[in-house]
Amino acid sequence: MPDKIDWYDEFVDFSYTLAKDDLVCLYYFEPAKGISATEAIGRIASESSAGTWTTLNKLPDRVSKIKARAFELDSNYVKVAYPIELWEPGNAPQLLSGIAGNIFGMRALRNLRLVDASLPEDYIKHFRGPNFGIQGIRSLLRIKKRPVTGAVPKPKIGFSAEEHAQIAFETWMGGFDLVKDDENLTSTSFNRFEDRVERMAKLRDKAQEQTGEQKDALLNITGETNEMIRKARLLHDSGFRFAMIDVVTCGTAAVQTLRKECGDLGIAIHAHRAMHAAFDRNPRHGISMYFLAKLMRLIGVDEIHVGTAVGKLVGSREEVIQIANMLRDSSVKANTMLSQEWGLIKPMLPVSSGGLHPGLVPSVMRILGNDCTLLVSGGIHGHPEGTRAGAKAVMQAIEASMEGIDLREYAKKNKELQQALDKWGYLRPK
Repeated sequence: MPDKIDWYDEFVDFSYTLAKDDLVCLYYFEPAKGISATEAIGRIASESSAGTWTTLNKLPDRVSKIKARAFELDSNYVKVAYPIELWEPGNAPQLLSGIAGNIFGMRALRNLRLVDASLPEDYIKHFRGPNFGIQGIRSLLRIKKRPVTGAVPKPKIGFSAEEHAQIAFETWMGGFDLVKDDENLTSTSFNRFEDRVERMAKLRDKAQEQTGEQKDALLNITGETNEMIRKARLLHDSGFRFAMIDVVTCGTAAVQTLRKECGDLGIAIHAHRAMHAAFDRNPRHGISMYFLAKLMRLIGVDEIHVGTAVGKLVGSREEVIQIANMLRDSSVKANTMLSQEWGLIKPMLPVSSGGLHPGLVPSVMRILGNDCTLLVSGGIHGHPEGTRAGAKAVMQAIEASMEGIDLREYAKKNKELQQALDKWGYLRPK
């Protein structure tokens, strides 16, 4: 008999008893042709932990203890347990290198999707979590119950710094709390970051003085890590209390660094999810948005885009609700996703954005409730009477929703809302 060639089967153990501090992952998988389900899940557990493609001449005794184990198989879903010893404390990139690393390139798998991971207390205690979270953001903006509101000057890129700031002023004066850069606007020849910050700070102060309300901005500092630190400090020195980061394109390492810096500066992090769909749009492969959002709560952003279910971007109602609840709850019970106890990690705000207008506000609030940030951009700037009136129309739609009044009825005494409904009605953009 020839010697055994591989040892993938040693990473499958359906009788395994979970340890309290095991990190557990849920994967969807499809084996390649000629590979059985058991062979496939053995390769997932092996390649993501202590295995290799062939048997070895000598192994430390330690390996039998720290190797991952595929322990539960249900059709095309498998749960894999990873001993805590595999993970460096506080190292989010290393986590992804393990549970979302080489396994996605294995020939034995036609498709693989990381659906969720349940993170044990001994793992999450090494991460900062959100600095402000839901209550901290509400306190910053002095908003007790209603959703936080914000808008991006549209088109998303093309305005000068002066034009951008003027639109911001009109947005604030219409009642909005925040004005946001979009994902591809950082610092350009026609809209330098420093110029934008200076001009917006002046008009922010003017809007606050005239309205008596707190106003702020989500200015995009995305870039090389040291440059992001410099820009965050500039925001702080200019009186801003938020910074925006494209967290997927920047990566977990940069976000962890900025979480520490922004925490020291007293700045909340708004996370834009640009590029997320490259990982999560295919339901049979990649990484779920649910897990990406969970990872961002772990490493410490204060709010993140989750979709609308009724706007222009992908994301079902069920998915949006699942993500939002996971971000806001201190304890998540197992259902289609895994259980999660968050311990001292603060809750964070889900952000709804993409194709919203006043007519869709009640639908979004029925899905997300009041603890969310509503970003309505084209849906205010496209108002027949302009940005300020558009922002007023959204605020009126929020008031109607919180009072349980139908928009058409509320619009009878609120002309801005009536004009918005006359233009868009309850249209869901495609």
